[in-house]
Amino acid sequence: MYVFAYAMLLLALLCALGGGGMALLQLWQGRSDHLRLLEKAQWGVAGALFVAAACLLHGLFWQDYRLEYVASYTDAILPLFYRLTAFWAGQPGSLLFWALAAALSGCIFAVTRAHAGLTPRTRLWYEAFNCAILAFFCLLLTSWSNPFIMQEPAPADGNGLNPLLQNPGMIFHPPLLFLGYAGFGVPACLGLAQLLSGDGAAEGRWFRLTRPFILLSWVLLTAGIVLGAWWAYMELGWGGYWAWDPVENASLLPWLAATAGLHVLAVQNRSGKLGRASAGLMALTVIMAFFATYLTRSGVIQSVHAFGDGGVGTPLSVFVLAALAVTLWALWCVGPQGRPLASPESREGALVLVAWIFLALAAIILVATMWPVLSKLWTSAPRGLDAGFYNRVCLPLGALLLVLLAACPWLSWSGGADAADGGAKSGPKTGADWPRLIMAAGAFVAAAGALWALGYRRPTALVSAAASIAILVDMGPLLLRRAVRRSPRARSALGAHAGLALLALGIAFSGPYTQEKELLLAKGESGEVGGYTVTLESVADGERPGYDYLMARLAVSRDGKPLGVVAPERRIYAKFGSMQFSEVDVISSPARDIYASLLGMDEDLRVYVKVSIEPLVNWIWVGGALMCLLPLLGLGGGRSREGGGPRA
Repeated sequence: MYVFAYAMLLLALLCALGGGGMALLQLWQGRSDHLRLLEKAQWGVAGALFVAAACLLHGLFWQDYRLEYVASYTDAILPLFYRLTAFWAGQPGSLLFWALAAALSGCIFAVTRAHAGLTPRTRLWYEAFNCAILAFFCLLLTSWSNPFIMQEPAPADGNGLNPLLQNPGMIFHPPLLFLGYAGFGVPACLGLAQLLSGDGAAEGRWFRLTRPFILLSWVLLTAGIVLGAWWAYMELGWGGYWAWDPVENASLLPWLAATAGLHVLAVQNRSGKLGRASAGLMALTVIMAFFATYLTRSGVIQSVHAFGDGGVGTPLSVFVLAALAVTLWALWCVGPQGRPLASPESREGALVLVAWIFLALAAIILVATMWPVLSKLWTSAPRGLDAGFYNRVCLPLGALLLVLLAACPWLSWSGGADAADGGAKSGPKTGADWPRLIMAAGAFVAAAGALWALGYRRPTALVSAAASIAILVDMGPLLLRRAVRRSPRARSALGAHAGLALLALGIAFSGPYTQEKELLLAKGESGEVGGYTVTLESVADGERPGYDYLMARLAVSRDGKPLGVVAPERRIYAKFGSMQFSEVDVISSPARDIYASLLGMDEDLRVYVKVSIEPLVNWIWVGGALMCLLPLLGLGGGRSREGGGPRA
């Protein structure tokens, strides 16, 4: 079976190489008589990868330890759902999942009316780019990262899944990221294809044709990042959710590029400007996704959840550089397009500035993440940059971004209090809405003053929280506007911004205002943390299938009123040596989390516990959920005409 599965990978590689080569040959010859054959090549790649994936799942389900991948990531006591999700626990399986998602995304687009309406030249360029991506995946899977390597004799049991991955967050976090990465491939390929063909006016602009892919991919990528932060918070036991770890940064880079692209697309949809920039940013999103894969799978950086080298580092770096070169070549071939941008104080200017801030954040994070590698050029003892650097540089830019988002809805498209609409050919005059702009500014000032009076005086956190409140205050008038009531897409954008505001509000408080303390407690003793009393009720140890554990039961109260019990654990798994794993426990509420982790026990049977009071941390998860769910409202409704989009 596994030889057959590997043969399917080879077949997928041949189909992708054949399809891409034929598309380029047809373009060179000025012909388009083999388009149907090209589309069959796409289906051939998807079908072959699907069969290969089914074979890997078969091995995981039946615990076939003849397959090295199954033996490396499962064992006899691993529950079935974790056994199946080990599909993406290792490098070969995760690459196969991403490749299959990319191939299926292409097949879904191939059966849409949007694809049928493309001109032959656009379809040829699209197939050339799409097949190049699929061919690279298949080359990795057949050469450097083969999931179907056999071993003889087969071991009696497997190595087991890393305990850190045995968490519901890690069931969904990786596949959501890969689905997001894969979905962006369709608009990226079509955007470049339409630039090179020049047929956008006849067939419809690429961003309208692929809007569901753009929106769903952004939602999936956002959900993957938020779930990853939740996993770090609940599983790693250090009390935080974002440590600026290189692998965390890697997933953030394509999200920043995609979000910048969405704001540029809002300008293009309204006025037809920035056509090259929007297509370039969509391509950059896909390039960043592959660069993220390079960071996590090349061994170039060290991280708690990075893979080793595995031989894929060099081909990934070559592909990223080649894709960047092809993108720049495509943008250069087209040349400048559109009219000059409106003034910086317009909504058009503000959206472009928002996009630039997202790109600036991406550039800073990229350079900082690669700093240990870059600094080798001038020092023999390179050092990475700590979380303090990221916080000092990135958080002020984030605060500025929130301020712009609070003001942007009330600015006119072309600038000035009485300026005419610069985008719509027949639209009404749309001067800045000064009363509501002043209302948003007033909400910002009032919120900042109230927070200052309450003692929250850290500048970046204060500005971020006040701007988040101003964004939420904006929501009421915006939702009452006639254009928004009639536009599901406008409501989806407002929902995403409201979710972002809640998420930012949670970050502004939970980061700088967390109170934490390490306590050494004997049974019956109490300690104080941030006005809360923590009492050790009991300590227990024992054995469960696969691991030994030590558990402390801690009663939490405030002003004599019981709030609940937390029972953090320390575990040692039989197949992971003496390495200890923390299992935290939390008492959650809308205002704060009481977060406890067990650090150890001394010879007198006293336990070391770390207790944190995390204000508003749950608003991060609520805001993240809204960012993922409410944008789906934008999938409804018809296409908006050029320049006819709603104001919000």
